[in-house]
Amino acid sequence: LLFYESSTRTRTSFELAAKGLGADTTLVSSLSSSIEKGESLKDTGLTLRALGAEAIILRHSSSGAAWLLEAETRLPVLNAGDGMHEHPTQALLDLRTILAHLRPGPSIGTEAVNAETLSGVTVAIVGDILHSRVARSNMLLLPRLGARVLLCGPRELLPELAAAAGPSIEIERDFEAALRQSQAIMMLRIQAERLSGMQLDLEEYKAAYQLTGQRLAALAPTAVVLHPGPIIRGLEITAGVADGPQSAILEQVRNGVAIRMAVVERALTAATEKGGRA
Repeated sequence: LLFYESSTRTRTSFELAAKGLGADTTLVSSLSSSIEKGESLKDTGLTLRALGAEAIILRHSSSGAAWLLEAETRLPVLNAGDGMHEHPTQALLDLRTILAHLRPGPSIGTEAVNAETLSGVTVAIVGDILHSRVARSNMLLLPRLGARVLLCGPRELLPELAAAAGPSIEIERDFEAALRQSQAIMMLRIQAERLSGMQLDLEEYKAAYQLTGQRLAALAPTAVVLHPGPIIRGLEITAGVADGPQSAILEQVRNGVAIRMAVVERALTAATEKGGRA
């Protein structure tokens, strides 16, 4: 596990997933390794391969880092979040959670998921979409299963070009209008570490886009509420909603272990079939 950024849910669930499959894991972080001394991503990856690593789970602040590391090491590299680019396993666990609530029952398995599975379902993604790799991965995944995706946020955090990212993706600036249309609501935190130089009034943001119990009860009383974490209680979402009956936030965390077990197993099996090191 090669983590250049802090993480709780993703790192721990990947570690538990690998151990659940019987694999040994080692955590390498930027604050306790030669990375702190200026070692490049390539050299760190090659060092880990020489030490016997058979797969690398990477979180990095630069978009495309996972692709680069796989190209240099020829090991399976699982993307645990790269810059403002993608977070694929988060989108998969989000999908698993949405399916459990909106398409419940034993009929939903891998063989049943297709281009019509989420037909008629609208998912609102609300908040800092400009900087969100979670939003980007969900925008790629959910429409492939027939979902309509509404992007909602102020212009500073949601440029007009975002709607051109793919089919079935629309921008709705009015949060309350988005809530009325949605069966699933994915709240995103304001990423303060990425807002340098940006003028954003947090009180105005809360007034326009905070998910409160009153808004949820009046406009989306049956919708499932999601959040990739970490939650900033009192900013994008109130504590009452985060802990309330419509919240599936902890279910997302639980689903993350199973999803990441599947991804790790798939990566190592694929490497074995190709005659690789695993």
